[in-house]
Amino acid sequence: QVQLLQSGGGLVQAGESLRLSCAASGRIFSDDFMGWFRQAPGKQRDLVASITGSGVNIYIADSVKGRFTISRSSAKNTVYLQMNSLEVENTAVYYCAIRSAGGLWNVWGQGAQVTVSS
Repeated sequence: QVQLLQSGGGLVQAGESLRLSCAASGRIFSDDFMGWFRQAPGKQRDLVASITGSGVNIYIADSVKGRFTISRSSAKNTVYLQMNSLEVENTAVYYCAIRSAGGLWNVWGQGAQVTVSS
């Protein structure tokens, strides 16, 4: 089974940028989805962005559109979340996850804390 290892995260000031990485062990198929979720304290875990293994289908949540970008490196089997112009409201634990086409998000990374200070 695929395992996901996250890196990145940390403490930044509002307006700054961060990049999260999620490296997958094992094969990612072209129609698999890799996604980034976030969960703020007391709130549900929400999908922020997703991308297929082929890179063709990309989803970005309206709340971060224009500031966050998802991309992937097939050579490194890694998905990235570039977060620009961060806002205090973006503070959360960010998780990467993977699902097959038509399947559930059933493999998760360990999570990374992103804290944005004013």
